[in-house]
Amino acid sequence: MKILHYIPSIDRTSGGVGTYMQLLTAELGKLVELHVVTHKETNPLELKNCHVHFIENNNPFLPKEKKNFIFLLNEIKPDVFHANCCWLPMSAYTAMWARNAGYHVVYTPHGMLEPWIMKRHYWTKKFPASLLFQKRGIQIANVIHATAESEKHNLTQLGWNNNIEVIPNCVEIDKITMKESWIRNKNILFLSRVHVKKGINFLIEATANLKTELQGYTINIAGEGEESYINELKQLASKLGVENLIHFIGGVYGDKKWELFKKADLFVLPTHSENFGIVVAEALACGTPVITTQGTPWQELESYHCGWWTEIGTEATTKALKEFLQCTETQLEQMGKNGRKLIEEKYSSQKVAQDMVELYKKVCL
Repeated sequence: MKILHYIPSIDRTSGGVGTYMQLLTAELGKLVELHVVTHKETNPLELKNCHVHFIENNNPFLPKEKKNFIFLLNEIKPDVFHANCCWLPMSAYTAMWARNAGYHVVYTPHGMLEPWIMKRHYWTKKFPASLLFQKRGIQIANVIHATAESEKHNLTQLGWNNNIEVIPNCVEIDKITMKESWIRNKNILFLSRVHVKKGINFLIEATANLKTELQGYTINIAGEGEESYINELKQLASKLGVENLIHFIGGVYGDKKWELFKKADLFVLPTHSENFGIVVAEALACGTPVITTQGTPWQELESYHCGWWTEIGTEATTKALKEFLQCTETQLEQMGKNGRKLIEEKYSSQKVAQDMVELYKKVCL
């Protein structure tokens, strides 16, 4: 079986979608002949077990772009074309071009059609983009791939295409070692793209609410983002008097990232919206308890007793942080081991790759 994926970017700064593709290709490429088409980047992630094809421009309105893509498509002749991401025209147009050329199409929005995202810049960006290309790109797909039941529900409510299958994102659990100690390091970690969607302001405000209790702690904010927004968050921390607790450490990758996960007593992702949240899975795989919000699909934090699944906002984040501070090290150890068990049972990259192959077979029937 031949599969061709399109992804707009595999640059290290592309966030969770680039990481998703890196993890998926490593296992999926063992089961199928896998190709990935993307655009040239200055600092691309390494994709294993697949053939990576680079095309020059990310503009489907240039006639040569369609010509180059169709040439590649017909040269590979995939059984399934799989488009990733929304709101960049090329994602939708490659799906439409592939379907018009007679190929089966799977489309993964990666949470980019979630209500919070849809409402943001709706009239200036989302509405015109929907009319021009995005709605049609979703409508023509044979199957829409959601990464959680909550995303499937929201896609069904949207109504553009109700042929939806759920397969979660994955982690390479075999390559992630769990921490060996849960003795408090007085270290709390946020690690993701620094963007307004991520709710970092809630963490800063919650830290201010618990300033006395958190004395001696370091709250690391790891991730890249627009300098203007990072400065805005730094100013908020200074205004609230917690600039000595909050540390912005920039993007962190490779071994350094895993060191941060394991050193942290707690991982916090106070986000407005995530279709999955790969960093939550990575933290749990390392044995680190997690606080995240009901804007993510991680209700299993409660059922597996490995963290806090809260409402969105400062008050809920403060409450969860306070409960974390009251936990004993023995309780944190049990939560950490529970989290590792959750990832091993449900989110291994091998299982997700096998499920994806079954989806492709179903599409081809």
